Amino acid sequence: MTDAALVLASTSRYRRELLSRLGVPFDCAAPGVDETPLRDEAPGDLVVRLARAKAAAVARARPDDCVIGSDQLAAFDGRVLGKPGVPERACEQLAAMSGKSVEFLTALCVMRGESEIGLHVDRTVVRFRALTAVEIERYVAAERPLDCAGSFKSEGLGIALFDAIETEDPTGLVGLPLIATARLLRAAGFDLP
Repeated sequence: MTDAALVLASTSRYRRELLSRLGVPFDCAAPGVDETPLRDEAPGDLVVRLARAKAAAVARARPDDCVIGSDQLAAFDGRVLGKPGVPERACEQLAAMSGKSVEFLTALCVMRGESEIGLHVDRTVVRFRALTAVEIERYVAAERPLDCAGSFKSEGLGIALFDAIETEDPTGLVGLPLIATARLLRAAGFDLP
């Protein structure tokens, strides 16, 4: 067992709720990282860079603790989908994805001080069924997924929008792949089942 405290470098309520499933006490700290993509940065490179930057930012302030940094993005038609923010944009995103597939990348980086304990990238492909405008509007009004990349919550009513989800870890789609998180925390010395 490690004597390090565990810190989640995130203010995301979704990541906080997921990490709490592992039963390890932890703190949350805002990483304060600029998430602007670099020019011509590929989605996979962006998500890894941001997960590392978030972990490193908090690890600098808490060098004796074990820090989890994570980032997620949705890639569709060669571009990164942001969080919609408003219902109209959520409806536009869902209409564009209707009948198509979207790739979600969730990067996870665990650090202690300046040492990287491990890095993992979870890839999930979501296949949307053909959606009508009425279904989309009804969904957005019911669940208000305005703070979610891709404009849906797979852990809620959003599951009804899909034909299939292809993944090794369904929690990766929500924002923190717990299978990899548990593996990296065991490597860092935390006792998990």
